[in-house]
Amino acid sequence: MERFYKRALEPPFIIGKNNDSAKSSRDSFDAKDLPTDPGLRIQILEYNPNIRDEVRRAYISRGPCQPLKHNFPFTTFGKKSRRFNSNWFSEYANWLEYSISKDAAFCLCCYLFKAKSGEQANGDFVGEGFRNWKKGERLKEHGLAFRGDDESKTSTNRGNFLELLNFLADHNDDIKYVINGAPENLKLIAPSIQKDIVNAAATKTINIIMEEIGGSLFSILVDESRDISMKEQMAIVLRFVNKDGCIVERFVGVEHVTSTTALALKEAICCFFSRYNLSISRLRGQGYDGASNMQGAFNGLKALILKENPCAFYIHCFAHQLQLALVAVAKKHILVSALFFSVTSVVNVVGASSKRCDILHQKEAEKIFSALNNGDLVSGRGLNQETTLKRPGDTRWSSHYDTLISLITLFSSTIKVLEIIVEDGVSSEQKGEANNLLGLMQSFDFVFTLHLMRSNLGITNELSKALQRKDQDIVNAMALVKIAKKRLQMMRDEGWDSFYDQVSSFCNKENIDVPNMSDKFVARCRSRRKAPEVTNLHHYRFDVFFSIIDMQLMELNDRFSEANTDLLLSVACLCPDDSFSAFDKHRLINLARFYPQDFSTFQIEALDDQLETYILDMRSTDGFGRLKGIGALAQKMVETKKHEVYPLLYLLITLALILPVATATVERVFSAMNIIKNRLRGRMGDQWMNDSLVVYIEKEIFDSVDNESIMQMFQSMKTRRFQL
Repeated sequence: MERFYKRALEPPFIIGKNNDSAKSSRDSFDAKDLPTDPGLRIQILEYNPNIRDEVRRAYISRGPCQPLKHNFPFTTFGKKSRRFNSNWFSEYANWLEYSISKDAAFCLCCYLFKAKSGEQANGDFVGEGFRNWKKGERLKEHGLAFRGDDESKTSTNRGNFLELLNFLADHNDDIKYVINGAPENLKLIAPSIQKDIVNAAATKTINIIMEEIGGSLFSILVDESRDISMKEQMAIVLRFVNKDGCIVERFVGVEHVTSTTALALKEAICCFFSRYNLSISRLRGQGYDGASNMQGAFNGLKALILKENPCAFYIHCFAHQLQLALVAVAKKHILVSALFFSVTSVVNVVGASSKRCDILHQKEAEKIFSALNNGDLVSGRGLNQETTLKRPGDTRWSSHYDTLISLITLFSSTIKVLEIIVEDGVSSEQKGEANNLLGLMQSFDFVFTLHLMRSNLGITNELSKALQRKDQDIVNAMALVKIAKKRLQMMRDEGWDSFYDQVSSFCNKENIDVPNMSDKFVARCRSRRKAPEVTNLHHYRFDVFFSIIDMQLMELNDRFSEANTDLLLSVACLCPDDSFSAFDKHRLINLARFYPQDFSTFQIEALDDQLETYILDMRSTDGFGRLKGIGALAQKMVETKKHEVYPLLYLLITLALILPVATATVERVFSAMNIIKNRLRGRMGDQWMNDSLVVYIEKEIFDSVDNESIMQMFQSMKTRRFQL
């Protein structure tokens, strides 16, 4: 509540000294200037210790203080005067923005009708209002719909656009007069006008991105998916290094494709390139999720682009490779496959109805309440939050890890829900399924495999999150993979005892029988006469624990081997870690030979001489020896103007940075598409959806667009009845 009032009444509504003066006067204070609103008070610890007691006494002497209800910066609110205060509108809009929410969906029309004192609604008036429309674009910035199902005057819900306009009109007669007084052809509220304005904003946003790319080299990230209307959409993201030496990934559009064949995708990409004057000869990398139509060696999209540009090297998305190496490969083990099948069944059964979910939450709340009373849990902000069983997804990174964590956390509550279903189930099928799952969950095999996969996926969870960063470079990603492989190897060599103790402790807590490790293991699926005579210790340690980890390590080594490509080995020589310990002149020259379009024979000879000076300069200059990662090196070179001294070497660094790592940015586009084009807006046109996505996803770029340029583009789209 304090934060709400503090935000709602920020300048220009705070009466008294500003924040800068408050900071400079904390060694002294004036009792008369102390704010009455508790949300605006300076923290007592920020005052000089010698005067804190005086500040406390001053507040006590003033008696109880309450937050200010409102403090409007105008005097005409609620009056019938038609005289318009020029500062009133902007201050009122700012007050609404802070008091409703800084992220509130603002109406476009709020800023379309900013009148001048004494003027009638005309073309000049509308043009003046158009220059202040920008904040109204928050509807698109936050993925909200403009239109409603019924926009007639008798409708009770005319949509966000008109309802927010009417809200302002109903609360001020001046705005109401302007809105009602504007000619019908100058109101700028028609759907076609809305689409034109958003299209102009999206075009300007894309133009800024293209200017940012300029003549730089870039790589492309592509993925395709169906939207809510079952249309196949292809999202395109460009990755490049900007003028500051930073890695940037920008969403530039979504293309509707009628076919998902490699030829159709290639044609769509070529059309997109020609539309924005991008040349495929400047393409230096391709990043896809590994689908056959993308990475096919002969007829895939990768192969078709490589035929035109051999320097557009393909990188299989690291995050998808990690998912395949850790989950898909582990499922080849019979116990792991049975585990995920059982977990999926448990999630489906327990989450089959809202009643069962409510019971699960109730049982978990009772467990937490009992643990708090016994002192087994600590209460505090952010602790003991309500959770539920999460559903795993084969194409969702880290979803399996989240599912296993939630099941371990809600294990006892899930058992109780299954017991209730066994007793009170509607049909015998429900009771039988719940009884089978109950028996599986209370077995040592289930608990053992559950904790093993949770530990394995937990080791690589940080890596999975790191791969979703837009500024992640391929060398750093390989280093993180190397760390993950090392941790898995350490778990195999040294982690058995601690892991077994963890599983045993969990079983004792949940009243699950733990087999004696020295007893003979009895296989369920084989005849006892044919089963090998091994102990339980041998089975769980060697046949399960070691076997699963070995399968994952082998797959990780195959997929992320540093020796399987000369390109990655050469790129690694650019890394500045440990005072450029990985520097290798011959490999860097070999790296240049991978890009014949960028390095001629003469330039390679010049690079040979440049590298000698470069490495001596880097190791002797303060600030470069402590850098971590190629990205930090590129930024430091731009900052110190070294990229102008060593242009060929900086070009190598740029080529290394634009190699794609993961398709996380493209995946986020599809998540945004579910917000923009939802079930209620399933008939959005392709252009309307593309423009909405550009403005919604690239908010930072859109915020930098000048209103005047958008207004001019809007005017030039077609013949208008007025001139802005």
